[in-house]
Amino acid sequence: MYPMPVQRWRPVPRALYRLSLPIALFLWLVPLLAVLVTSVRSSDELAAGDYWGWPKHFALIENYGTALTQTPMLHYFWNSCLITLPAVAISIFLASMAGHALANYRFRGNAVLLGLFVAGNFVPIQILMIPVRELMASLNLYNTVWALVVFHAAFQTGFCTLFLRNFIRELPYELIEAARIEGASEWKIYLRVVLPLVRPALAALAILVFTFVWNDYFWALCLTQGDDAAPITVGVAALRGQWTTAWNLVAAGSVLAALPSVAMFFAMQKHFVAGLTFGATKG
Repeated sequence: MYPMPVQRWRPVPRALYRLSLPIALFLWLVPLLAVLVTSVRSSDELAAGDYWGWPKHFALIENYGTALTQTPMLHYFWNSCLITLPAVAISIFLASMAGHALANYRFRGNAVLLGLFVAGNFVPIQILMIPVRELMASLNLYNTVWALVVFHAAFQTGFCTLFLRNFIRELPYELIEAARIEGASEWKIYLRVVLPLVRPALAALAILVFTFVWNDYFWALCLTQGDDAAPITVGVAALRGQWTTAWNLVAAGSVLAALPSVAMFFAMQKHFVAGLTFGATKG
């Protein structure tokens, strides 16, 4: 069965794999380590051209304190929260209902509707830039937090529906039939039967969508202008000066921008793994 476990590989490929894996991991971590080290490096060392050496003076409190108090990072952070949390909640709520309908109801056009959700995930987002921008301008939502909330909720609902539909499809249909025999309404079946059983999938999906929306830069740049509704991804880019750039502050802002996604992943790691492996085994 593919893929074959590493333990069953031939000796030479297995040795090459075990040798190349730490090297690849190190190369992947080098940029992250560089950002972390730069975020605690003093401005004097950067001005002297010391970019790659170990910091002689750690300016942790100075750099992060400056990034939080002397720049609009907290304002950008708050905008990201106002954008991400409603977008995640709306998209998962709508997708759970749509996934339940596509998985457990038989109606004309079910396969066509599912195909539309699948096809929507293959549309390049760049071709939507001008239509979405014009739509938000016509609705007087351009350069507002709600423009990003509405777009992300609509755009992520398709992916979430496809994701949840496949999980809900694996549930025993006899549970729904038993609930109907007991007199439960369709809303009670959805709330009391379907949602509790797919809770791991909902948690995994919440982490994925949270990461997608929080780290979005393209649509934040297209649908906002200035600092009023800009999220933290645009805010980090705004830390660059016109003539000179304090790279230690930019690095500190980048670390602060990445912390919520990392913290949420580690806080819900068990649910994330359980959600991704949900339905993989039976019994």
